[in-house]
Amino acid sequence: MEAKFEKAFLKAVKKHASIKKDIEKKVRQIMAHPIELGEPLKGNFRGYYSCPVRRNFIIIYLYCEVCRKKRDNEFVACSDCEITPDATIKFVLLGPHDAAYGIS
Repeated sequence: MEAKFEKAFLKAVKKHASIKKDIEKKVRQIMAHPIELGEPLKGNFRGYYSCPVRRNFIIIYLYCEVCRKKRDNEFVACSDCEITPDATIKFVLLGPHDAAYGIS
């Protein structure tokens, strides 16, 4: 399994350095069990999954193989979709629940 980290995700890791170890642990767990740990999202986040790091702090990610199988790749429209292997997890966003979803 390959991991890709979006700029926004990496920026958020730096911003929330106090829980960096928790984030790293959760990323490793997601890499081992991407579907079992994540909750599939709907609406504007169709094709993505979310997984809590802490009670109200989440990671939003994309599992390329499942995205393609469900044909969500047409909705998500990643710029590098055609060259990214199926066994790739893209870590997209990280943060407090409402901020990660752009609610606040």
